[in-house]
Amino acid sequence: MNRLLGREKVAIPTFGRKKMRKKLALLLAGVMAATVVVTGTSQASAAEDTSKLNLIKPGSLVVCMTLQFVPQMYLNKRGAPVGYDYELLRKLAKDLGLTLEIRNTDFNGLLAGISAKQCDMTSVGLRRTAARELSMTFAGEYMPYQTILATQARNKREATRAAWNVAGVKITCLKGAVECAAIKDNFPNASVVEFPTQDGALLEVASGRADAGVLVTAIFGGYSKTNPGVLKRVPLDPPIGSYFGNWTVQLGNTALATRLQKWLCDAQASGLMGKTFRRTMGYPFPAEPTCVK
Repeated sequence: MNRLLGREKVAIPTFGRKKMRKKLALLLAGVMAATVVVTGTSQASAAEDTSKLNLIKPGSLVVCMTLQFVPQMYLNKRGAPVGYDYELLRKLAKDLGLTLEIRNTDFNGLLAGISAKQCDMTSVGLRRTAARELSMTFAGEYMPYQTILATQARNKREATRAAWNVAGVKITCLKGAVECAAIKDNFPNASVVEFPTQDGALLEVASGRADAGVLVTAIFGGYSKTNPGVLKRVPLDPPIGSYFGNWTVQLGNTALATRLQKWLCDAQASGLMGKTFRRTMGYPFPAEPTCVK
């Protein structure tokens, strides 16, 4: 059974070789300086040959995550990873007979990390886009999202796109997330204010320094549970959008992508995915992801 070891260690910066682009090297160096590596052990329920999965550390599955999204993935009071994503990864590592190693980075660092081959996969519910497909391979849907507009609970602005699509309105988002593009698509006259953390983006709205934020319902629900009555959802009709988040692997690692897709399909068929989602997220699956074996 997968269990956390009794310690955490700060990773030594290993990204950024001399021949890498300067911008990427600086970003990765900053990410690794703040990365906490949490290591756990797993015992396989059945022997499986993982030697052809092109893992960066034989016997280990190195996963880049952004542990700041309650209740999907976050650190508890003891500093240990918990949430829907983590529970799936624990079972995945156990089934494959691998040691699970989690690298907790900010969102942009996560994207850079998979591109620079510093982790085997990402687990942060990435939406498939043409731009992202140039730097990583998508490995299966597992997380349903609905994109919403949230504002202060006392805000009286009308719940129409026209009311929010005006000059001077400031709308926040997590830097690098598809929600930033959603603001530009839905409210082109408003100002987009990007933040390196989701907490920072929400605080800007809660404090009144920004008028609203675009985010997904899973994050909004987690924030509202710990901060009741601070923000409210703007009931736009139709909603901004919905999609399924994916696991991703290093670009071209089709062997690992295929194995992850099969595991997700099996987890969906067995009911493991749905049960884990309900237990950790607090509500049932709104829709089933597409299973591609």
